[in-house]
Amino acid sequence: MSFSPESLDFLVENQFHDSRSWYHEHKDIYKEKVVLPFVELIDGLQPTFNRIDSRIECSPRRISRLYRDARRCRGKSIFRDSVWCSFHPSGDKENPLPGFYFEISPRGFDFGCGYYIMPADVRDELRRRILDGDPLFAKALTAYEKQSTFKLYGELYKRNHYPDRSEKECDWLNRKCIGMSAASTDFDLLFSDGLLDYLSGQYLSLRPFWNFLMSVEEQVRSRRF
Repeated sequence: MSFSPESLDFLVENQFHDSRSWYHEHKDIYKEKVVLPFVELIDGLQPTFNRIDSRIECSPRRISRLYRDARRCRGKSIFRDSVWCSFHPSGDKENPLPGFYFEISPRGFDFGCGYYIMPADVRDELRRRILDGDPLFAKALTAYEKQSTFKLYGELYKRNHYPDRSEKECDWLNRKCIGMSAASTDFDLLFSDGLLDYLSGQYLSLRPFWNFLMSVEEQVRSRRF
């Protein structure tokens, strides 16, 4: 089952009512129009992520909740108007691993790969690898420069900490966290059976970036343990 206009209509109306009772009265619509398409997409992407890295987990348990975190929603609506899922190897809360993600909202869909939270020792090792001319970074940078779908994300320092390095390198070195993301308002694609093939191809194009990140992770984890 593909996503549909009804998938987004539910997200809009649910946030508009912002009512737990309304949500529970219409939960069947949510399961059919939002959750089920996510589950089928997750299942369909499993072979793609196996090609990238067999450690990546594809599970419906990774589908986000509609409820906001009550500890952080003061002054905000109870519900979000977006739903996402993540794909990453099993890790722990203290040392989170990078992952892939896909998100839908009334504004379109987003997808990408990287860190939500990047541990300091991983960030230090990543920078060291870049400064030392790691071949895996060179491959990731080349792949990034050849495409136009993804943009680097992650907060940048206000001051360039590496003025003697190239502008391309500095775009990576000066980030407190790092990832690649893409956003689309192509609703025809979102609502079509072609979404799976499109995402599979885009995620595969991120493999050099993923390999670089996981090489950094493996080095850091070998020192931790």
